[in-house]
Order: sequence, then C-alpha cells, then structure tokens
Amino acid sequence: MSDENQNHEEPVIRDPSTSSGQADGKPSRRIDPETGEVRQPEVPEPVEGTGGDSAASAPAGSANGGEDDDVLTVDDILNAAQAEVQEPSDEHLADLKRVTAEYANYRKRTEANREVERERAIGAAVAVLLPVLDDLDRAEKHGDLEGDAPFATIAAKLRASVEKLGLSPFGEVGEPFDPQRHEAIFQQPSDEVETDTVADVVETGYTLGGSLLRAAKVVVKTPQQ
Repeated sequence: MSDENQNHEEPVIRDPSTSSGQADGKPSRRIDPETGEVRQPEVPEPVEGTGGDSAASAPAGSANGGEDDDVLTVDDILNAAQAEVQEPSDEHLADLKRVTAEYANYRKRTEANREVERERAIGAAVAVLLPVLDDLDRAEKHGDLEGDAPFATIAAKLRASVEKLGLSPFGEVGEPFDPQRHEAIFQQPSDEVETDTVADVVETGYTLGGSLLRAAKVVVKTPQQ
C-alpha cells in the first residue's frame, strides 16, 4: 500500500496564463483570477471593405454597398420626360409632323367617302321618284299643271322637295348637244343650225350634287350637209 501511495500521481492544474497563452500575448484563462468572473470573448471590430457586416450596413437599394449613382429613380425619368416635352428633339418633331399629316389625309378621305355614300343613298331614294317626275313633266306639257289646281300644288311641292336633296333637272330646247349629258334618240337635219342642237326634250335629265344621275333623252337638230 505504501508503494501504491508513493506511485500515485496527484492531478496537476495548469494555469493557461502561465503557459504560452494566445498569439497576441493576452491570457487565455476564461476566469479572472482577481475578480473570479468569467471573461467574455472579445469580438473583433469589422474592418470596412473586408465583408462581414459591412455589406449589411450598406444603404438600402444599393447592391454594391453604396454604388447607386447609376440607378434611375422615378424623379429622374419624369424630369427627363418633362425636358423632352419642353425641348423636343428633331426626330420627335419629324414624327409629330408625319402623324399630323397622316391624320389630315385620313380626315379628308373620311369626309370624301362620307359625302360619296350620302349622295349614293340619296340617289337610290330619288331614283324611285324619277318616273313620277317624268309623269309631272308630261302633265305639264299637256297643260294639266296650270293655275292653282290641287294637282299643280302637289307637283310643285314634290319638285321642291327633291331639289332640297340636291336633285337638279337639265335639258332645254335650243341648248348645244352634249354627248356626255344628252342621249340622242332621233336626229333631224336642218339648215337652221350650224352645230348639233337640242330640238326637243323627251325625258328630262338629272344631276345629284356633282354626279350625273340620268342623261336627258333628246331630239337633235344636225347641220344639213
């Protein structure tokens, strides 16, 4: 037993502060031998530009930690648009002139087409009344529209109504023959005329606006050979 007690080694407690310690020379003991309190590990201060918390402390909206000079804001865009409106470029002025000219041409074409369609619709309606107007002309030649007879009053109202729609009659005895407006149904050689002349109107011609609705059917006097 004495030999065992002599060979038994007592536990050895080493003080880290007395050893080599840390690389910076500071003691590595966690318990302060003077106060008996546990030391808190020292956190090194972050170095700017070496990562760590420096990226987190960068201003919001900047992915490169402050390099937000090239990022466009809403105010920048609005200011640029306002400046462009106040001082438009030559390219924008050319585009504006082109669009204005195209719109003016579009309006002209639309108005012209509208007028053509209007005359076409009126012409289709008036064409139905042409036989009635022809009957009135024949009645007038026979003297049935003289005086203030009711039939004469109705004829006058009907003629006035179609004239308001733009219908104009033509074809008079003695006027020069025009093959573009007159349809010759008979020719009479005569030494009284030097050019082809309308001798009689069989059927009155009509124009609607600037368009020929129906040619006048006439008898023509031609110069005698």
